[in-house]
Amino acid sequence: MIDLSRFANRRIAVMGLARSGLASVSALLKAGAEVLAWDDNEARRAEAAKLGATVTDLAAADWSGIDLAVWSPGIPHSFPVPHPAATAAKAAGVALVCDIELLALANPQARFVGITGTNGKSTTTALVGHILKQAGRKAEAGGNLGMAALTLAPLDADGIYVLELSSYQIELLREARFDVAVLLNITPDHLDRHGGFAGYVAAKRHLFDQLPPDGTAIIGLDDETTRGVAQALGRGILSKGVVGLSVARPVVGGCYVDSGRLIDARNGSARTILDLAEAPALPGSHNWQNAAAAYAICAALGVSSEAIAAGIRSFPGLAHRQERVAVLDGVTFVNDSKATNAEATEKALACYERIYWIAGGRAKEGGIDALVPHFGRVRHAYLIGESADGFAATLDGKLAYSKCGTLEEALAAAARDARGTGGVVLLSPAAASFDQFDNFEQRGDRFRDLVKALAQDAAATVTGGAA
Repeated sequence: MIDLSRFANRRIAVMGLARSGLASVSALLKAGAEVLAWDDNEARRAEAAKLGATVTDLAAADWSGIDLAVWSPGIPHSFPVPHPAATAAKAAGVALVCDIELLALANPQARFVGITGTNGKSTTTALVGHILKQAGRKAEAGGNLGMAALTLAPLDADGIYVLELSSYQIELLREARFDVAVLLNITPDHLDRHGGFAGYVAAKRHLFDQLPPDGTAIIGLDDETTRGVAQALGRGILSKGVVGLSVARPVVGGCYVDSGRLIDARNGSARTILDLAEAPALPGSHNWQNAAAAYAICAALGVSSEAIAAGIRSFPGLAHRQERVAVLDGVTFVNDSKATNAEATEKALACYERIYWIAGGRAKEGGIDALVPHFGRVRHAYLIGESADGFAATLDGKLAYSKCGTLEEALAAAARDARGTGGVVLLSPAAASFDQFDNFEQRGDRFRDLVKALAQDAAATVTGGAA
């Protein structure tokens, strides 16, 4: 476990006791800190008490004797309405930080990579971790993705932490520093939590405040907002400037993708690194951006171009993000359960032809209106969950659809209709999962299990026929 002995004998509040909060409680207690813990969920409070924390309602606590607050990024502390505990902490002058801050303070000798963006940060983080490990580097990947920060392995000077960072986490950073800071893209999201789009951009932009003068800033240039951030940084104190990324145009001094080829132009001349058709787990232009970012990050860390290319080729992909589950009788089954809004689903629809599309759940603002230009790629849609009627209204007269209700019914119908077409059965819901599942992971796991059951049935039929 990460050594937090610097907090020994100090009184630390931990607000929010989900995965990262409980990991913080455990690490702080083992380091000899006094921990006051709270969560509005009674079961989580009980878990913290079992670890040895003092369960305390932090909204009513005396903050004058508290040294620091480890704050769950998911709990509002400013917009739209601050939690009462945040108001009390700020009034007492107590800093609010997240577990990423504790990890950075505990391991100052290690190198740190911070990756953010509205979309693509999980895949990029996992890809960088994969490349580094394949290249023989000591690396730990986590943060907003996968393992809680304080459950990662301790690393020394030859180790690298690769961290996916949400806007919620970034705005809670104070002293943490990053050797490489990455901003992939920005589109409107989480606006209520940041007081509007300008606040959301400012939260993402704050990552570069944690970058020392000799650090490397890597920024996608394919949307207007990130181009503005890159231009502002280019006029700032960064001695190495900014490495730009694009999948739409050449970037002098950066990395870009041209006709599916990854190009390194950081040193003035354009050099082809690999054809991304050789990386089957990274389909589509959005994944090309992820690959370009991963290349730029690993190159900044001193990994050879050959080793990076090999790592990109061998990357197995990330669960629930255009995850190729199986190919049955020429039909490809793809789990894209992480696509919880139309923008994410648009990227998947752009990657395939002859699509048998499973969509629906708890709709987000705007529904699927933005997907109309891609309907020509879809043979049939299978609608599930609360949004079925609303999605059907958008599809009516434009695309054949069936209201299936459940994922089980939708997959059975899609598999039957796709048989013999060479098409793709795509779960890309364009909606949240909470109407029928606990989270998008559970939804994707169910899809995967159903496809595996189809494969087993098909194998049993073949075996029975042969007998």
